[in-house]
Amino acid sequence: MVSVNTTRKHVPDLKALQRTCDTNYLALMKLLPRAAVAGESVSVGISEQVLFVLRVLEIAPYTWHVSIEQCTPGLPCFMRMKVRVRLYHDVRMAEVCASQQIFTLQPSYDYPNKNMHHPNEKEQVNLFLAEWLRCCLYHGFSTVKQL
Repeated sequence: MVSVNTTRKHVPDLKALQRTCDTNYLALMKLLPRAAVAGESVSVGISEQVLFVLRVLEIAPYTWHVSIEQCTPGLPCFMRMKVRVRLYHDVRMAEVCASQQIFTLQPSYDYPNKNMHHPNEKEQVNLFLAEWLRCCLYHGFSTVKQL
């Protein structure tokens, strides 16, 4: 008997991903300054020990690039959340384009793969951002604009 490996490539649910990106955009715009400039940052505290810094990296007419980084003292660097998000102002969407050590997220990955990415890694990272933003908006006790 011959065994045939018939793994199917993951097909992203574009409607669900778009809904998540829409939600993320609205939440991020509540945390970021309306007329931000490149290099400007905002700190969001969840508790006394958990602090996040949102930094505007680049500004173009219709897009912003923003980094979100956890700055918790005593927590090893590899455990700190770090994502890069692209905000599309014309369509009001925010998409995670880099996360942790993944510098470019693909829409889907074959599985298994040498880097052990999940087939739906991009969807999972965007859903994680949605949960994180929900937590910040609900539990965040301060935002401090910094230059």
